[in-house]
Amino acid sequence: MNKKKDIRKTAYDAPKNTRSTMIRLFSQLKSQRIRLIFVAVCIIIYTLLSIYNPIFSAEVIDRLWNSIKASLSSGAPFTITWHGIGASLVQLSLQYLLTGLFYYLQSYLMASVAESLTLSLRDQIAAKLNRLPLSFFDRNKAGEILSRVTTDLDKISETLQTGLLKLLTAIGTVIGSLIVMFYYDVLLTCIFLVSMLISIVITKIVSAKSLSSASLRQETLANLTGIAEEYYQGRNVIKAYNHEKESIEQITQAADEARDAMQKADFLTNCVNPLIRMITRLAHVAVAVIAGRAMLNGTMTIGIVQAFFQYVNQTAEPLTEASYMINSMQSALASAERTFELLDEEEELPDPVSPAMLENTRGEIRFEHVSFGYTPERILMKDISFEALPGQKIAVVGSTGAGKTTLINLLMRFYKVNGRQH
Repeated sequence: MNKKKDIRKTAYDAPKNTRSTMIRLFSQLKSQRIRLIFVAVCIIIYTLLSIYNPIFSAEVIDRLWNSIKASLSSGAPFTITWHGIGASLVQLSLQYLLTGLFYYLQSYLMASVAESLTLSLRDQIAAKLNRLPLSFFDRNKAGEILSRVTTDLDKISETLQTGLLKLLTAIGTVIGSLIVMFYYDVLLTCIFLVSMLISIVITKIVSAKSLSSASLRQETLANLTGIAEEYYQGRNVIKAYNHEKESIEQITQAADEARDAMQKADFLTNCVNPLIRMITRLAHVAVAVIAGRAMLNGTMTIGIVQAFFQYVNQTAEPLTEASYMINSMQSALASAERTFELLDEEEELPDPVSPAMLENTRGEIRFEHVSFGYTPERILMKDISFEALPGQKIAVVGSTGAGKTTLINLLMRFYKVNGRQH
């Protein structure tokens, strides 16, 4: 029971510094500058085309509608000529084709950037694990370490490929669309902004709760992975000591904790999307009624009305995606901080370049008033002294937990003694 409380406390504190984690994460992308520049160019062109397309489509539709009305009033057959509307329709089609092309390019390049970052972090972790002292592996289960190389890095890659890209395009599209919407009609834009403000408030509230839930999900998942890996490797020992019942209870408790954490985190991540969509649809109804009346009064053309609805969709949809991805990025930041905590672990001192050469070794081992504990606050050996003379055979005998393995670890210099008492 205490273990569950400790996990929750750690999870709610993470990430301890969101800003520094984000800065450090993007500093890992220095080698991807050229690709990032191309991604930025594609995002800018895609955003500009997304803003300009509805403006041009409004002009084309108004000309098409006026041509239809003129044909109806004169009784002449309606035709589309190249110099009339045909060239404009082809231009509009090409603009939408280019918009899709630049969206594909930025998605493809960003996927390459994300996977390169993941590969770089995995290489750093692999090199780091070779430099870590034995005490690190005693403090951390193999499953927990494995989750940082797999689950956490996969979450970072997924967010970079989808969340960050959609967030950047959303910012540019929303700003540009709002400028044009204000130009077309201030009242309709204000109605839509009210719905947007409500959506932003909801997103902020949910994001705050999603941060702690995402951290808790990663912690409980790492704990479950570690226990499962440890019990699977030690299944013969568990059977030999008749601990099947206890092991099943512990892994069941860990699985329940992971299930509850995942359920809450997934709900908070996914609930905001349909909620904002519902608010947006209500705004659509209000805009449709007022815009329809303005069109009947002749203050707005049919082309402008359809263009305005395009901007409403372009603004509402990125907002919905941005709110979803902001919540997802909270989980990615928690994963990134766990990864950097591993990379910041204290390393084992490297071997000297020119080690001292021992001369006239006698093979004598002597422990004088040695004190040691795997953690400074919990000393296991206090004032231990013994001597092993050259050629002498000594048996180390004791019950489980008496310190036989610890004594050999100190003899092999896997650990440093905490001090010597006199």
